[in-house]
Formats: sequence, structure tokens, C-alpha cells
Amino acid sequence: MNSNADDSGAELLAKPSDAAVSPLSIPRHVAIIMDGNGRWAQGRGLTRTEGHRRGMEAVRAAVETSRELGVSYLTLFSFSSENWSRPPLEIQFLFGLLRLFIQRDLANLHRNGVRVTVIGDRVRLSADIRSLLEQAEKLTRDNTGLRLVIAFNYGARDEITRAVRRLAEDVANGRLTPDAIDENTIRSRLDTADMPDPDLVIRTSGEMRLSNFLLWQAAYAELVFLPAYWPDFDRAAYLQAVEEYSRRARRFGGIAARRSG
Repeated sequence: MNSNADDSGAELLAKPSDAAVSPLSIPRHVAIIMDGNGRWAQGRGLTRTEGHRRGMEAVRAAVETSRELGVSYLTLFSFSSENWSRPPLEIQFLFGLLRLFIQRDLANLHRNGVRVTVIGDRVRLSADIRSLLEQAEKLTRDNTGLRLVIAFNYGARDEITRAVRRLAEDVANGRLTPDAIDENTIRSRLDTADMPDPDLVIRTSGEMRLSNFLLWQAAYAELVFLPAYWPDFDRAAYLQAVEEYSRRARRFGGIAARRSG
């Protein structure tokens, strides 16, 4: 088993092509908006479903590169709460890909010490999908390597709404007073309560927006937008984003630049 990622980031593997990236600038938490599968396929005269299938290969590459670099958390935006508006056959195919990913890749992820966590609203998901997600989390919950966070049926506004609803219930039941609510209280009700905020958010396909992804958590994240469509996102593209991140001066509202790793 490869060595596990720790909380402070890890030194890059010694490869000449990695020389531009400082060992101290590896983000602890990388979040990725995996965009452009359909357009990638359309440009090649292929079906949208083929674009999604090829996108799964990019997922595997992103996981492996994260482990190699020493990233501690990798969050992937795989299915948004707005994606239900897509054609039913495409949604069915996306759910099938999730089933296939868990059935084919879970054992290898577990063997490599990866811990799988799923965020998002599971109420609307079918019983078999919920069971698969729970199986992945249960099998890998004691692993201490890369934490792979899958945002499935996830929307940041929905997440915040659910958090506020839980706070309101606590106030109504006398477990919490309104003046006790602060940022930490809200954070503790989010899907990501036990994770650090992302340091780097990457979006592929050239689009420059967050699209309802980790709106609370990404308040001080560095944003990198890449022109490549998701199926073309490989190790080189990942390193390009990390190199851009390493050039940023992160001030978190202050004056002096601080490192987050």
C-alpha cells in the first residue's frame, strides 16, 4: 500500500516535469467541477453518454494524481441537484456509471487506503444507490489515506438550506439559542462538517463559475479554470492547476500572504 496523505500535504515525487511546483504548495483539499463531457463527445461525433464514460477515466486519473501529490482531500462534483433536468436516459446512464464505479473501483480504492465520503441529499436517490453509497463509506471509513469526497445529488444552496433547517429545529426544540449561532455552528451542520475548506477549486471546460458548488466552503479557495474538457483532464492538466495555485498569494482577508498547506 502506498503511503497515506497527511494533513499538511506531501512532497511531490521527484520527476523533472514537476520541478515548477514547490513541495510546500500542494493544496490540502482540491475540489473539482468536472465539466464538459457532453461537449467533448459532441466535438468528436460521439454520444453524450460516451463523453460521460470517458470522463470516468479522468476520475481515476485525478484520484491517482491526488494520491501521488499528497493531496489529503479530493472532492468531485459528479451529479448536481440541478442535473435532474437532463434527459431521463442520460440521468439513468449517469447513475449506471456510479454503480459501475463503486462495483469496479471500490476494492482498489480500499486497498490503497482511500476513504470514500458522499455529500449531498440522498432522499431522492433510489434505495439501491443509497445502499451502494453506504457500502462504499462503511468499507473505507477507517482508511487514513486520500479522502475522496463524491458530491452526488449535491447543490450548495440545498446544503445550506438543510443546515439552516436543522438549526431552526434545534432552536424550536430548545437545544440551541439564536444568539449561539455563529459561523462554526453553521459549519457544523454542513455536509462537510468534518473536512477542511477547499484550498483549490478547479473547473474544466473553460466555464468560469462555481455553479452552486461548495459556495460556503469555497469562500477563500483559489479558483483555477482550465479550457480542457473533463475527459481530457490528465496528470499534466492537474499539475498545471497546482502550479497556478502555487503562484497565488493567499491572504484570507488580511495583508500578509499565508500558506494553507
